[in-house]
Amino acid sequence: MNSTIIILILVVAVVGAAAILYFAQKQKTRNLQTKFGPEYDRLVEIGNRSRAESELERREKRVQKFRIHPLSPDQITQFAEAWRAEQARFVDDPRGAVERADALVTQVMTARGYPMTEFEQRTADVSVAHPHVVEHYRAAHDIAQRAAKGEISTEELRGALLHYRALFEDLLEERVIETERLSTEVRR
Repeated sequence: MNSTIIILILVVAVVGAAAILYFAQKQKTRNLQTKFGPEYDRLVEIGNRSRAESELERREKRVQKFRIHPLSPDQITQFAEAWRAEQARFVDDPRGAVERADALVTQVMTARGYPMTEFEQRTADVSVAHPHVVEHYRAAHDIAQRAAKGEISTEELRGALLHYRALFEDLLEERVIETERLSTEVRR
């Protein structure tokens, strides 16, 4: 009788522990899916859920060591003006505008505190705080690389500039819109 109760208690404890682990894993998965969105899905497609989640956790730990910070209002204004200038130059020099847009995005990342490592590591780092636009970065970079080889149309270059703009605005924390509105109001 005593051993039956002990076995029953052990079984209940093991089942309870397994249930707790199961729900903790489900919660971890939900949190990572929510935080990383499309980047989570992309990594799961490439490998498996467990590897994808380990990679995303590794990215978070790596980026926590950086001193990522917002830009000052002056920096935001300067970068926003530089971006508007590149967009205006696109008509006359699409390929050059895309090259300069890439350089401008790199400058913003550097100013925010991101280390400038090789491209894949930069995208991994950016995905932690900007998971919904990191795919824009990949697409723009791919187009820019093909443009350097001369294998690209003007329409594709336009697409690259739009992809860079999505990341650029996110890196500026969308304050570029506020800056443009305020600049227009000040001129009136």
